Amino acid sequence: MEERITGRAFRCGDDVNTDVIIPGRFLTIVDPDELGGHAFEGMGEEYPARLRERQLVVAGRNFGCGSSREQAATAIKHAGIRVVVAKSFSRLFYRNALNLGLPIVECPEAPDRIAEGDPVTVDFSQGTVEAGGQAYRFPPLPEFLVEMLREGGLVPQLRRIVAERRAARARG
Repeated sequence: MEERITGRAFRCGDDVNTDVIIPGRFLTIVDPDELGGHAFEGMGEEYPARLRERQLVVAGRNFGCGSSREQAATAIKHAGIRVVVAKSFSRLFYRNALNLGLPIVECPEAPDRIAEGDPVTVDFSQGTVEAGGQAYRFPPLPEFLVEMLREGGLVPQLRRIVAERRAARARG
């Protein structure tokens, strides 16, 4: 995970559910990059192309509500989105995103002040979302989650831990 991510905003409203993020008809796709090509197609056929021009998703309350499908976070990540900033997230999406290595930020004040296409910077070390000359604070993620994001998600982190333990046992 990068400490500072800058890009243009793809704007969403409140209660964007996982069926909108990645419609059910695409759930048989196993290639994450192909899945990412259909992210937000539930909002309309033109949205995936718009998304490809952006680097951040900025949303309202309860982002990622609905079913617990992990493919929603996978699709967003593989569409090229580097961070999602929202007023709040559904708990299942929140954890799925982190487990899959997609950085997310809960910052209730920022989304209402960011328009489609606005430049936005998320600074994890400072705990700020910067847009329009203003900085909005967000609570930092716990260090264990930051480390997991740096490693690309839960599975890569667990692979490293298992490899380290096997190597330690082999050394004696």
